[in-house]
Amino acid sequence: MPSLPRILRFVLLASALVTPLLRADPAPPVIRLWPDAAPGEKGDIGEEKDVTKPTDGKPGGKSVIRLGNVSQPTITIYAPPADKANGAAVVVCPGGGYNILAWDLEGTEICDWLNSLGVTGVLLKYRVPKRAGLEKHTAALQDVQRALGLVRSRASEWRLDATRIGVLGFSAGGHLAAAASNNYETRMYPHIDAADDISCRPDFAVLIYPAYLTVKDEGDKIAPDLHITAQTPPTFIVMAEDDPVRVENALFYTLALKNAKVPCELHVYPTGGHGYGLRPNGQAVTTWPQRAGEWMGARGLLKAP
Repeated sequence: MPSLPRILRFVLLASALVTPLLRADPAPPVIRLWPDAAPGEKGDIGEEKDVTKPTDGKPGGKSVIRLGNVSQPTITIYAPPADKANGAAVVVCPGGGYNILAWDLEGTEICDWLNSLGVTGVLLKYRVPKRAGLEKHTAALQDVQRALGLVRSRASEWRLDATRIGVLGFSAGGHLAAAASNNYETRMYPHIDAADDISCRPDFAVLIYPAYLTVKDEGDKIAPDLHITAQTPPTFIVMAEDDPVRVENALFYTLALKNAKVPCELHVYPTGGHGYGLRPNGQAVTTWPQRAGEWMGARGLLKAP
């Protein structure tokens, strides 16, 4: 029979091995947006996978998960610690030119930052690439409308304030956030269930280096799919002057918001380029999370429950 000290040592070792597993944070819940296939899907997109190539850029010196061939849209709920949660939520729309989703750079890392503010991050995996025969953002707009209505319909269950549900997007995701901000009176898909009876209008919007907001060849007029009115939600915008997507997207969109008397805040930095997410790169533009947090706080979006 083994001695008591040996038994104790075995118990202690087993406990040491098991305890970290018991303490590990559970994976954030993933919820399918559509009970069946998404509108118009035919199952011919191909396998969903990371399409990153060795030659692709590494913002902040780190690789990026470039998720392609998305045909089953989901939302992943990143909740802050219960003692820090303030009831606000943000649907996060990664960018990627409506071809891929920059899943970590402009998705999971953003949800972690939102959690640090006490905000629930709702990471939207919308359909890419753009579907043949449709506008580049048609499928994605259906997905974000569905996501916003679904989150608001479950606000009580998830301990959220249904009047503080915003949207945040990068690059093409910034355009998608703007499209959601200006296309909410009518769903772009047939009615599914009770979640579609609830407003899909965001209560606020954050656009980081947004694309496709203006038509360059027509004097940078606002894109025809963005019908800005006084009911467009308050908006925070960030862009660098040397962004190859063109800073005019941010400038003219902000002017249109101002003319419609929509509260807005614009930060333009001289340098910084495009596609930095919130990874520091030595440029002042990557301090935007501090400015966005201040804006959200000043608007009462971070108020305690």
